Amino acid sequence: MSANPSSSSIRFGDLTHPVVAGLISVIVNYGGTFILVFQAAKVAGLSPELTASWVWSISIGVGVTGILLSWIARAPIITAWSTPAAAFLVTALATTPYAEAVGAYLISAAAFVLLGLSGWFERVIRLIPPGVAAGLLAGILLQFGIGAFASVSLDPLLAGLLIIVYLVFKRFSGRYAVVGILLLGLAFLLLQARVDLSAVSLTLAAPVFTLPAFSLNALLSVALPLFLITLTGQYMPGMLVLRNDGFTTSANPIVTITGLGSLLMAPFGSHAFNLAAITAAICTGREAHEDPSKRWIAGIAAGVLYILVGVFGVTLAAVFMAFPATFISTLAGLALLGTIGGSLASAMVDAKTREASLITFLAAAANINLLGIGGAFWGLVIGLLAYAVLNARWSQPAVQPTAAELPLNKGAN
Repeated sequence: MSANPSSSSIRFGDLTHPVVAGLISVIVNYGGTFILVFQAAKVAGLSPELTASWVWSISIGVGVTGILLSWIARAPIITAWSTPAAAFLVTALATTPYAEAVGAYLISAAAFVLLGLSGWFERVIRLIPPGVAAGLLAGILLQFGIGAFASVSLDPLLAGLLIIVYLVFKRFSGRYAVVGILLLGLAFLLLQARVDLSAVSLTLAAPVFTLPAFSLNALLSVALPLFLITLTGQYMPGMLVLRNDGFTTSANPIVTITGLGSLLMAPFGSHAFNLAAITAAICTGREAHEDPSKRWIAGIAAGVLYILVGVFGVTLAAVFMAFPATFISTLAGLALLGTIGGSLASAMVDAKTREASLITFLAAAANINLLGIGGAFWGLVIGLLAYAVLNARWSQPAVQPTAAELPLNKGAN
């Protein structure tokens, strides 16, 4: 992974947009999906200390790996905890002893390290046609775009204000549209006293080591599903997000380093962290910076914020979760509009693969859930199947030439 030469000179003016993009991605992550971690911890019967250690381990791990990868690659490598895996653990931890779950986390992380070192994941990613990849990304993100406008039904004043402000900024200063809705949205919430921070207290988190235990049951019921869910629901769409915005960073170091980080943090409660998908799209597109070579700053900013949350344990996570759900969903949807539009345009550009790309888009948007595996995987499977059927070159039987087509026999040389 090599740096872009033009990324070496960073001016103060280059910081605003990528830093805000990193901030929004962190807010969306904690405000939108982090509740799953608390739900899983409650199901497992974890103490407040073990729960705080879980928050500490995934936040610090995500922050450090995101900073490291973004700095080395000079690309916005946004890492995050595995959201679909956290949803899976809400049910899995009800029947699995916590020490065995930690052992399963270690096995899954070790499998990702081996996958990254083998180089196979990068080879698989390169086999996916660009149109199908773009259709898959658009389908995954579609629900977030719809959510921005569906919020109008739930909170017309807040959602309507954010949409109008976004449009006004887009009309007169497109670069500041996302910054504008974030700042004005926060100001509006504070004026309405809708952010309740009364129960939040500033406390430092402390890691708690759990001695892992290993069992065949945990291997089959936790480690294997955790590996497959994270691979198909996070790493694959995450790499497609990077590819869609023109970043050619190899997947192998990303999978290896995040796998190593997960391996180190597992005994402290981290279930898995990996390449982000949805929140990465906030940082990889034009909204983060007009110049792609400056967008890596968003990865650094997000990483620093994750570390701050980790240091203060559940305190800052509670702050982010205090924001109204409509604010989070509208903010995320509007920040992803550019990526959704660009992905749809890329999916439809080639007439030969347009129908397969459209099928991929619709299948991913349907968010099919079979065998405990989420919509991103099934959208990709259906899209690749459609591409193979519609674009395969079937071999034709050899046609024997007629006598008239045979060359004249001019004798031996």
